[in-house]
Amino acid sequence: MMKTMTCRQLAGACDQPFSANSFEEMAEKSQQHGKEMFQQGDQAHLDAMNNMSKLTSEEMKAWFEQKREEFESLPDDK
Repeated sequence: MMKTMTCRQLAGACDQPFSANSFEEMAEKSQQHGKEMFQQGDQAHLDAMNNMSKLTSEEMKAWFEQKREEFESLPDDK
């Protein structure tokens, strides 16, 4: 079942939607988008990545689990 989250919901800087069957797939699509924005030098996305890079490994793990739960609680796409 496909679910949709936006870049912003995943700590990004825009409303680009990503649809995926699993949270792992969602994270992969978000990371790919982040790489594209990094290559384009998009300042808003660079700032968002910089903020995420400040998290400790424990904070990152907690954030990842929170986002996984958020993904799981979303309704399936119509």
